[in-house]
Amino acid sequence: MTDRDGRSFDRRRFLAGVGAAGAAGLAGCSGLPFGDSSPSDDGESTENGSAAFDEFRGSGPLVEGRSDLGGTRIEDLPELSGELVIYLGGGEGGLYRDLLDRLRQIYPDFEPVARDYGTAEGANTIISESEASPADVFWSVDAGSLSAVAGEGLTAQLPSEVVEPVPSEFHPDDQWVGTAGRARAVPYNTEKLSADDVPDSVMDFPDSEAVASSIGWAPTYGAFQAFVTAMRLIEGEDATRQWLREMVDAGASQYNNEFLVSNAVADGELDTGFANHYYALRVQASRPDAPLDLAFTSGDAGALINTAGAAVLSASDNGDLANNFVRHLLSSEAQEFFATHTYAYPMVSGIPPVGGLPTIDELNPPEIDLSKLSEIQPTLELMREVGVL
Repeated sequence: MTDRDGRSFDRRRFLAGVGAAGAAGLAGCSGLPFGDSSPSDDGESTENGSAAFDEFRGSGPLVEGRSDLGGTRIEDLPELSGELVIYLGGGEGGLYRDLLDRLRQIYPDFEPVARDYGTAEGANTIISESEASPADVFWSVDAGSLSAVAGEGLTAQLPSEVVEPVPSEFHPDDQWVGTAGRARAVPYNTEKLSADDVPDSVMDFPDSEAVASSIGWAPTYGAFQAFVTAMRLIEGEDATRQWLREMVDAGASQYNNEFLVSNAVADGELDTGFANHYYALRVQASRPDAPLDLAFTSGDAGALINTAGAAVLSASDNGDLANNFVRHLLSSEAQEFFATHTYAYPMVSGIPPVGGLPTIDELNPPEIDLSKLSEIQPTLELMREVGVL
């Protein structure tokens, strides 16, 4: 497999050493429980309000040796001060609030007022409230929900100093900016398959004797529906309909979420499946000897990188504070928090992913406008037509 610059890399080297993760937790869209997210007790000092990486970094052997990381440090940003109303879309099982608590400890005059919603619920609430919304920031785990709010003209353009550290595809039109990424991946059972058995294109899965006969998916899960939406946008409705039908005909097994898919692969109940990358890491963290690894497809919907992100609402009277808060989400410390507590992909260079994962630059995601992932209704209609939902 080659990266976006044409360099080759091994499609099966990504979970080496992950079994030592122990206490490190994973985040996703499912509301599943997470590991300990408390700060380390042996970290650097935070004198004069400066933040130390160890106060943000997750615990466990998986994150040992992570030092001298790049990016912009919190101590180099303007201080946070005042009240900020933040709508949390998803909230990563409480981890967003944990990060807010860390920022509150650094800045005693900063008072984040967080309100929890589901991703779609949060977006719909803001759209319903429109210009009267009390929210200053919408911080959501899903690009589609952010784009839905932006599509209604309710977000403010983010300043260049906010979005500059993040690749352009993760801040479309500067109406929101990605804070942590998640890659579509193919967990597979290493006792049943090798990485070479996994097709490089997701469109080839129905015709692959190696994978089609024992594969799992979670059609009711938001991440899977975003994947199908990406397929519909890239391949067209007819090709997506045919792919879904062929996968149904091949006997794809249905699960309620992608953690269960990844667990079933580790158990040998399935040979392979479709899931966001961090679910396999979560399985390996609790089951270090599980015969589980990840493969990645290339340049297609199966290689989609979706993202959590934040938007500043145009009706906010706290624009400067809100923009500064988003800059803090992209600080080295916050990016390390996302990488080591949620196993997400950092959005800024200088903060590597954990677990031997390939970097974003080594992956080959499709060229797609993430804002269009909000166009979910045609996808749901198509999935119902085929009988997947």
